[in-house]
Amino acid sequence: MTVSVAFVCLGNICRSPMADVIFTEKVRAAGLTDRVAVASSGTANWHEGRTMDNRAAATLAGAGYEPSRHRARHFTQDWYAEHSLILPMDSSNYADVLELSPTVEQQAQVRMFRSFDPLASTADLDVPDPYYGSENGFTFVLDMIERTTDELLAHVRTLV
Repeated sequence: MTVSVAFVCLGNICRSPMADVIFTEKVRAAGLTDRVAVASSGTANWHEGRTMDNRAAATLAGAGYEPSRHRARHFTQDWYAEHSLILPMDSSNYADVLELSPTVEQQAQVRMFRSFDPLASTADLDVPDPYYGSENGFTFVLDMIERTTDELLAHVRTLV
């Protein structure tokens, strides 16, 4: 069985592509590339086709990841058919994704990304958007994504 995991943020240039790159590497290191597909998108189409934010890419590269393959994509209703697990990065993205759900049953595919974060509380499941902040915000988000994707990988292993 193949599991397809999709990360979703607003513009698909910071948070969701960082999660995509990090989780893709963890899937590769775990030897699961033949059973786990990874993608990311944004609920807005402003940056479609563009590379990720330079600060996000630099933060990833500084941590040993390869960010250059990313091109921003737009989340559409079709993503429900293409992905088994859809993980919005914040509550606004979550609401936007649910609004596009073809059926109520398919909404079960959607979970907040940080629902896998061992340090998250149910009152705070948002990954903060580092776009308007400093480089420190990108490092903070990187750390959050790394620990969350560790738990996500453990979950995905139970599905494949």
